Order: sequence, then C-alpha cells, then structure tokens
Amino acid sequence: MSLDWLPREKEGVKDHDLWGDEWFGIEPPSVIYELRPVQDPKGNAVDGLYSAWVILNNPKQYNSYTTDMVKGVIAGFHRASMDRRVVAVVFTAVGDRAFCTGGNTKEYAEYYSGRNNEYGLYMDLFNGMVDAILNCKKPTICRVNGMRVAGGQEIGMACDLAVAADTAVFGQAGPRHGSAPDGGSTDFLPWFLTIEDAMWSCISCEMWSAYKMKRLGLISKVARVLKENGKWIPSPAVIIDKWIDEEGQIVYGDLKRGEEAQKARARIKEATVDFELLDKEVGKIIWNFTNLFPGCLMKSVDGVRQKKKFFWDQTKLANRHWLAANMQGEAYLGFHAFNTRSITGQDTIDFIKYRQLLAEGHPMDEELFEAVLGQPQG
Repeated sequence: MSLDWLPREKEGVKDHDLWGDEWFGIEPPSVIYELRPVQDPKGNAVDGLYSAWVILNNPKQYNSYTTDMVKGVIAGFHRASMDRRVVAVVFTAVGDRAFCTGGNTKEYAEYYSGRNNEYGLYMDLFNGMVDAILNCKKPTICRVNGMRVAGGQEIGMACDLAVAADTAVFGQAGPRHGSAPDGGSTDFLPWFLTIEDAMWSCISCEMWSAYKMKRLGLISKVARVLKENGKWIPSPAVIIDKWIDEEGQIVYGDLKRGEEAQKARARIKEATVDFELLDKEVGKIIWNFTNLFPGCLMKSVDGVRQKKKFFWDQTKLANRHWLAANMQGEAYLGFHAFNTRSITGQDTIDFIKYRQLLAEGHPMDEELFEAVLGQPQG
C-alpha cells in the first residue's frame, strides 16, 4: 500500500547553516574555507563528494588565531558538519612553518591582558571552537604543516586523526609565557601519551618532533616534505638513524642539539618544501572514509570522541574562569614580555626575581611588574 497520502514537504532540502561566508576570508588574518573533490587512488575526482578544508591563514604570525579567526573555525566546522556532500574535514594552515602556535599573543597582550571579563568572553569562543571540532558530524583530520604548539596543539588534538610533515614540532608554551595548557592539552594528552609523558609535555615547554610523537602515539602518520636535488629527504633536524644512544637511552625522534641543529637548520633553509606526500596520506584517509557507511562511520567516531569529550566537558568551564582571572597576573606579565621582545631583547620575565618577590610576599602590583619585565633597549 502506498504512503503517498501522508502529508509531507516535497520541495528541496532545508538549510541548516547558522552563518554565511562572513567569517571566512582570503586576506590574513582569516580562515579560508574550501571544498575539494574527493579523489580516487588514480587521482580522478568523484562527482558530488568533497572534503572540506578549514585553513588558518595568518602565516606572518605563525597562524596564531585572532578572535575573528576563532569564529571562522567554528563557522567552518559547522558548515562542513551540515554539508551533505562532505565526507571529511581537513584542518590545516597556510605556509610551511606552522600549523598554529595558539592564540595571537599580540592581541592577548595589547587587548585582553588586564581585561579579565573580556578574556572570559574570548574563552567562551575558544571553548566553542574546540566543541565545534569535537561535535562535527564528519571525521576530522589535522594536516600538520609545521609547528603545532600551545593552543595550536590543543585544537589539533581535538581532531580525530593527525598527519604531520616530518619538519613539524609539537609542544606547549603556557608555563613559560604566563598561561596553562588548559584549552585541551591537560584533558587530551593523558589519553594519547603515558601520564608522565603527558605531564612533561604540558609543563616543560619542550618541543618534540613529529617522529617522536608518532613513536609515542600522538599522531597517525609522518610524511617527508623536504627535497634536495629533486629527491625526498627526511628532516635533518631529527635523529632517525638510530634507536638508542651509547647509554641505552631511546633517542629515535629526538631533535638534534648544538652544532648539529645549526647545520640542520641551514640545510632545511636550502631545501625545497613540497607537501605532495603529506597530501597523499590525507587523500588515502579521505578515500578510506568515502568507502564506509557514513552513519556507521560517524557513530564509531563519536564513540571514540566521547572519551576525550568527557574530560574536556568536565573542566572547560572551570578552566575558562581561571584563565580569565589569570589575565590580571601571570598572563599579563607573560604575554607582555613575549609581545615586547623586539623592544626589550627578551621574551620572558625575570623568573628568579619574580620568585624572590613572591617569597617576600610582595603584592602583584605595577612595582612587581616593572621589576620583572624587560626594559626597552637603546
């Protein structure tokens, strides 16, 4: 028996988007939103199916996100989530130096520092950005084209998978520059790494290579992106030719130090950067997704995401309030020190003097600020 008699809307499909194109742009600082056709293994475009690319576009400031860029990321993941044609979302950035180094420290120092309530409002947007990634109803891939540091590490970990250039480094910067990695790293890293590796990554401000993060389980794949004389080479800045050193310590994936690091930097500067292999790995993942039941795929993805979301949701509001309050104290100092490094010649405060003043019970006032911040040179 036909059910044609049931009353039904029969014209078109509904528009579930919340925004138009107002939060996307081309000129930096901005977020670029693109649809790219899904390609089969032979490179042929599949008709009517796409990957959505959400691209951070602020390369001169290492793709740090401004307030408006945060809105662009939220809008991008929401649009991709609502687009029936989209198979997966690729989260990446412009250039070859950085995926993202976190929030824009110039904006933090010059506007948000000392304005606790304003920064609290900003953190509501930041939390909304992480939520937009974790709630996107398409699988998400972080294409790490360079440094993934601080808040960049956090929004990258909100994605389901990560594929990295072997020149990329990963880490936190908060305790060195006046904040805490409470935008996701304290929630996510213990799921990816051992608890002690997660602890050290959060508090040490060390940078770890893509090879090390692959070994430790943070990312899915590392791809070579450097060419010399037309041939692919691994990043010369990383130890990958041995597993242990003379003392039996694991060194595979460690960054080179001293003179070796200087030579590596010079070699990288002369090499050609080509993301062909990185993009092939991203394409393989998207093709895999394309050949799965979309409903079953997303149920599976959300089932794994739920574990990350549990701890994120437990702490994001309390962290929001603490980070806002901190803009009156250590964040004020840390962000101003970093923002004025070209004026003072140093990018951090005098930590020894700061601790000495705290030990004396000195109030957190302008006298203390002046004592520990660098002074203009020349």
